[in-house]
Amino acid sequence: MTNVKTVSETKRAFYSHHLKPINSVYRRVVEELMVEMHLLSVNADFKHDPIYYLGVVSSFERLMQGYQPETDKVSIFNALCRAVDQEPDLYRAQAEKLLSVAESKSPDELIAWLSNPEGEESLVAPISAIATNEKFKYSRPFAIGLYTLLEKADLELLKDKEKSNQVFETLAENLHLPGEKMTKDLDLYRGNLDKMEQLLKVMADMLEASRKQREKRAQEKEEQEAVKQETTEQKTTEQETTEKEATES
Repeated sequence: MTNVKTVSETKRAFYSHHLKPINSVYRRVVEELMVEMHLLSVNADFKHDPIYYLGVVSSFERLMQGYQPETDKVSIFNALCRAVDQEPDLYRAQAEKLLSVAESKSPDELIAWLSNPEGEESLVAPISAIATNEKFKYSRPFAIGLYTLLEKADLELLKDKEKSNQVFETLAENLHLPGEKMTKDLDLYRGNLDKMEQLLKVMADMLEASRKQREKRAQEKEEQEAVKQETTEQKTTEQETTEKEATES
């Protein structure tokens, strides 16, 4: 029998690559993505493809917005990929190539291209195989990858939920995907993006309030120091006057 890697082993592998603790606000995002990547990596029917790569990269970047220190994000992403025995540079490279395709296409052109891709073989071969693979393993990152592609092609389209749902229904039909599940996954993703946006706003407000409080304390301290200095100078002047008067008398 082949020993299948466990979630615990993947988590240990992650923390062997990223040695710092995860900021508590973002820990759930990291762990959920880690577990999702792990479960897919040990699934016999799962095959990596550029849309999946894009989904992992984009969901990580969007849901990790505001992470501090910013430089730790690279280490965290690299550790996520290496924990499931993947190369992070491959994820980023494939994601960028796919986004460059979407950038030059309208939504209709993008839908047509996904159904019959042309161009670079590293993109074309795995995407062409999706619709014909009866055992294709759909995943939430794959749906997010499609969402990100459409977002790149036409951001305004995604703001109209009815129209965007029609587009995803078409994609689901063309690529033989579970349309209802994909819609639910994307609704959850949109909801998480909204929550993250609200969280970032709250954090920004808290930081601003903290900054103002620090400035207020600093100003009060300066005023207290000024009063103290003035009092000291006044006492010194009074003492000098008293001593002078005593000497003269």
